[in-house]
Amino acid sequence: MSDRKQQLLRRHRRQKRLVLLAALPLLLLAGWFGPFWLVPLLLGLGWVAHEAWFADHLFYSPGDDYQYRFGDPATAVPVQLADGWLRVPSDLLAADTLILQLRLRSGWLGRCWDPQVWIGDDRQDFERGVSGQRYLNLSGQFEALGRGELRLRGRFCRLPDNATLYVLPNPDYAQQRLMVIAPHADDAELAAFGQYSRCPEASIVTLTQGEIEAETYQRLGLDPAAAARLKGRLRAWDSLAVPLWGGIPQARCVQLGHYCLQLAAMAQAPERGFGSRESQQADTRTVRQHNPLQLPGDRDGVPSWHNLVADLVALLEHFRPEVVVTPHPQLDPHSDHVAATQALLQAIERSDWRPRTLLLYANHLHDNDRWPMGPAGFGIALPPALTPLPADGLWSPGLDAGKRLDKAMALAMQHDLQGRLALKKRLRRWCQYLLAGRRWPATGEDEFFRKAVRRHELFWVRRLDS
Repeated sequence: MSDRKQQLLRRHRRQKRLVLLAALPLLLLAGWFGPFWLVPLLLGLGWVAHEAWFADHLFYSPGDDYQYRFGDPATAVPVQLADGWLRVPSDLLAADTLILQLRLRSGWLGRCWDPQVWIGDDRQDFERGVSGQRYLNLSGQFEALGRGELRLRGRFCRLPDNATLYVLPNPDYAQQRLMVIAPHADDAELAAFGQYSRCPEASIVTLTQGEIEAETYQRLGLDPAAAARLKGRLRAWDSLAVPLWGGIPQARCVQLGHYCLQLAAMAQAPERGFGSRESQQADTRTVRQHNPLQLPGDRDGVPSWHNLVADLVALLEHFRPEVVVTPHPQLDPHSDHVAATQALLQAIERSDWRPRTLLLYANHLHDNDRWPMGPAGFGIALPPALTPLPADGLWSPGLDAGKRLDKAMALAMQHDLQGRLALKKRLRRWCQYLLAGRRWPATGEDEFFRKAVRRHELFWVRRLDS
């Protein structure tokens, strides 16, 4: 977790404590003047209201504008919403990725239920109380749009009469040689299963074992270090085995065996080795035995930045990807994700092989833990960007129902996404189900089954050949 994210969480918890302190005099008055059962009733109702409507980690105002700039060859086209139909110029150029910028304003019911915009049979959700500039994803809707048959309607929110459509044409990157950089097992599946599973020449490189937070495995009678070692072995196995479900053979999957939440520290001291925080191990070779090729880091197994970058150089030159899928260094705050792309960029500078394009993804956000909002199976609106990001392109390919099911099953195979929710989270979901109208998929209980299994996958396009 980044320093900024930790600061936001601390501020969020501090604000909650202040609200509780402000409510304390009211409870004391109720207990003094009212019947004895009024205080526990008010406490119970307050807890239910908090879990239903105020438990989201939303670290900005719903009235803030999202701010995006799009690089070439994006084209901005003024459009109109007339009686719920989106009207566009007749000479609109065909494109795979379409983004609609508009101002949304929540109705009063939109403070209790998530505001929704229905785009034909697609649905994209936004923050309760939304009142600002947002970006809908219309990718895959070009034919209906060109025929004048694309209907937009707001539920619990109002749509404007005028908007701007951004037209972003792309080649089909999944038909080029593709390499996915996954800081942890499951990152490749969360971000890009739909694309790597239809790519004829895809490779997947996982940087870490994913061994920390192994309390579940302590229930097997293991001490904390042994539990972490078991979890690391299981997730390393996931990183090599699960891609086969998407058609990627083991000969094109590599596990580098570094340790969770250590990549940023490695970057600060490139020659020093950083062992696991929990497993008492400090040798990456413990999980490298199934890799399809020898790498520079195999010589000594030291978990160092120097070895990480050298391994990435060797992998670039071996697989020769034209496109590399990697975490967005400005949008995804996870320290391992930021460091993964930093290591990749250093490797590209040192390598004899240079990819043409980076496709950047965000599996985590600084400001909103629910994005993409809304139920599984629907589209992905653009995430909050409260300060302008680099002016990249966008590519948002679609996933049909069969591919979405395959993606959900790939996630179900990941050990870190298995298991039952804690009681507190289960009660919170029941409150939100009954009072806020939220729904979760049957494919798995982890939040990523809702967030990642969507009609679109979303990548920021950063070109390296310009």
